[in-house]
Parts: sequence; structure tokens; C-alpha cells
Amino acid sequence: MQRFQSSNRSSGRGKDKMFIFFIAVVLNLCLLMACQKSDRSEQDQPSSELRGTISISGAWALYPMTVKWAEEFRSAHPAVRIDISAGGAGKGMADALSGIVDLGMFSREIMPAEVERGVWWLAVTRDAVLPTISARHPHLLQIQERGLTRDEFRQIFITGEIKSWGQLTGMDFDTPIRVYTRSDACGAAGTWADYLGGVQEDLQGIGVFGDPGLADAVKNDPLGIGFNNTIYIYDLGTNKKYNGLEVIPIDVNENGRIDAGENFYESMDAVMQAIAMGQYPSPPARELYFVSKGKPQRQVVIRFLEWILLEGQQFVPMAGYVPLDSVVVSNELKKLN
Repeated sequence: MQRFQSSNRSSGRGKDKMFIFFIAVVLNLCLLMACQKSDRSEQDQPSSELRGTISISGAWALYPMTVKWAEEFRSAHPAVRIDISAGGAGKGMADALSGIVDLGMFSREIMPAEVERGVWWLAVTRDAVLPTISARHPHLLQIQERGLTRDEFRQIFITGEIKSWGQLTGMDFDTPIRVYTRSDACGAAGTWADYLGGVQEDLQGIGVFGDPGLADAVKNDPLGIGFNNTIYIYDLGTNKKYNGLEVIPIDVNENGRIDAGENFYESMDAVMQAIAMGQYPSPPARELYFVSKGKPQRQVVIRFLEWILLEGQQFVPMAGYVPLDSVVVSNELKKLN
């Protein structure tokens, strides 16, 4: 009787071990299947399960718009992560060409040397660079009524022939013009210099990093002059210029005064309309781009870019930019297909 009970207990222990072994095998199989599922390529995912990470860096000009696009795109595709950092168009181009990021935000025309390095680019929206001045300038109203011509801006920013505000206003000849420019390689400086017949390196002045920094420098200096992308001059909430910062109108027809057709700087909406209709010169109005080293191959990146051209344009005006026209959108889509 005792032998029977001992044998029975041994048999029970054996069954317990087999059960534990069976559970371990099942758990290992489940873990293996989960790993295989997570390792599947993005291309194998159904469209309803789009997932992956997109890394973006570059131009301050395109940064607020890209943030808005990312928010809206992720609301439809929550499994997609989009990492965005600003730092200037030069950084965006360098990061994209070196493969550090999927996309670089870029805000000037593509140079032949960049094409030779294999850059691929896609226009996504439009904006402009505007010349700025402090709202505390002693002769603000006079300057805004007469405006400055392209050549006058050139003599301030590039040749240095105009050194005092008195050369422009006819008074206070000893009042110096304090010129501010960008210290980082950027599209705003490149575009502004292009308008003046030069390149960023030709621009004179005190170098300041980033769009926000340059706007603050000019705002806080009653004798200062600079330039900014539109989104850093106008407040989206009020549609008006930020307190302390004003725009110097461009005297396009060079008749010594700002005519009605040149006076569209009081609100962001008016400036955007002037850019869209070609009233504001181009440059400094320009298209903004995403760039990469060759055409993007990852499905999540391609889907994001297609969405920007087809659906994302509806968010452009509310973010303070100008949508691409239908012809440009059609041409850009061909680059993706």
C-alpha cells in the first residue's frame, strides 16, 4: 500500500513537470511570434496600421508648419512617430544628405552643388522673408511711408554704402543703422541675399542665431534693421505683427513712396494674399522644401509626403503659410510616384 502511494506521488510530480514544460513552450512561442510581428517591415503593414518613425530637422521657416502637419497626420496614424527639430536650413540639408534624418526642412533654392551630391527635394508650401525694424524707431512712420528700394537695402546689407538713417530720412545723419543678420546657415539669409544680388556670406551685420533670436534683436534695438520669415513677424492668434516688431515696406516700383498696391503689411492675411498673387517680389518670396538623400524609400515617409500634398494643404493658411497651387501639387506628386 505504501509503495502504491509513493508511485502515485511520483507520477503526480512528473505530470506537474510536464505541465510546467508545456506552459514554458507556449510562452516562448508567443514571445517569438510577437517579436516576428514587431520586426515586420513597414511595407508589410496594412494601410490602416501605418507605423514607423520619421525624423526631420532644418529650417526655422518650415518648422511651425511641419509641427502642425505632424500633429494632424498622427491623429489619423497614431502608430507613427515624427521627431522634429529646428536649427537652420543648412543643418537640414547636411543632416538629410548624411542620412542622419529622413527629411530636411529647407527654405531656399537648391544649388547645383547640392544636386551633384544627390539631393532630392519636394516643394510643400510657400512663404516670404520680410525686412524688419523696431516699432520704437524714431522715424518709423516716415520710413514706412517712403519704403526702401531693393538697391537701398543692398547698400545697407551688402555694400555698406548707407550707414546712417539720416541718409534715408534726411535728418539725424549721425544716427547709425545697426544691421542684424543670421549667424547660422539658413534659408532666410540666403533668400534675402539672393534678392539683393548676393549670397548669405555677403550680408553684413551682427550675426544672431535663429529666426526668434533675430526678431528679438531687431525689436529691442530702436536703430536696428533685419529680416525674418513671415511666421516670426506675425502672431497667428491676432493676425497682427508681434508687439515691438514692424516691417519696412519694399518700394517695388521705386517711385519714392509706398503706393496702395505695395501696402499690404498690416496683417498676416494681407501679406499671404500678396505673396500668392505675386505682388510681393520673389525672391524674397519662395517655396519651402523637404529634402533627402535620393528619393525616400520608406513607406511611412512617402505616405507622409503624399498626405502633405493632398490633404495637408488645407492646414497651410491657418498655420500662416501660402498653399501650393494645383499645378505645383500635381508636379510634386509625380516625384513621389
